Amino acid sequence: MEIEMTVVAFQDIFQNEARKKGLYTDEFRQLSAQIILDKQDMNRLGVKDGQRVLVKNEVGGVVVAAKTSDDDPHPGLAFMINSPWYNQLVRDDACDASIPGFKRIAARVSFSEESATQVSEILQRMRA
Repeated sequence: MEIEMTVVAFQDIFQNEARKKGLYTDEFRQLSAQIILDKQDMNRLGVKDGQRVLVKNEVGGVVVAAKTSDDDPHPGLAFMINSPWYNQLVRDDACDASIPGFKRIAARVSFSEESATQVSEILQRMRA
């Protein structure tokens, strides 16, 4: 199953602190390579906390860990920390009159058995 979603970027103080320790640390990856989904969407996808999902659109795709949201229901709306993983889904020419295009993007989310995308792989893609 694949679900069309709007993915919104946000900042996280813990991830910002982990970034200071290094992009290649496990702490940074664990805090950054995740997507927060509504409980209904988790059930539709058949995934539990910590299982991996593929998040993709016409720009690119990444495999990240799924996390159940603690907030009120928001089906169809997902959240990712602004990170190299999120940036793989953002168009170069993204802009909008009210909210910058890079703050919210359309993507498709599906269960994945692949390992989470490594930051080294993301950096290689960026250099290509």
